[in-house]
Amino acid sequence: MESNVKLKVKEFLSKYFRNHQLEDEEDIFSLGFVNSLFAMQLVMFLEKEFNLKLDNNDLNFNNFRSINKITSLVEEKMVQAT
Repeated sequence: MESNVKLKVKEFLSKYFRNHQLEDEEDIFSLGFVNSLFAMQLVMFLEKEFNLKLDNNDLNFNNFRSINKITSLVEEKMVQAT
């Protein structure tokens, strides 16, 4: 069963990738849809939705490359916050 975090991440990304069914390990950067505005919106969504703070060390492309990578980052930050 998918985690609540992964479901919310998928729901958010689906707004931007309407004509493409993203796979969990698919590299969203290679699809050419990602720009700096999208990246900022994604970071703001994650911080607000999951009540966490992403610092400069977290803002690494590899942390945002796929649904699974984003989910792992959020889950790790949530554990650190407890």
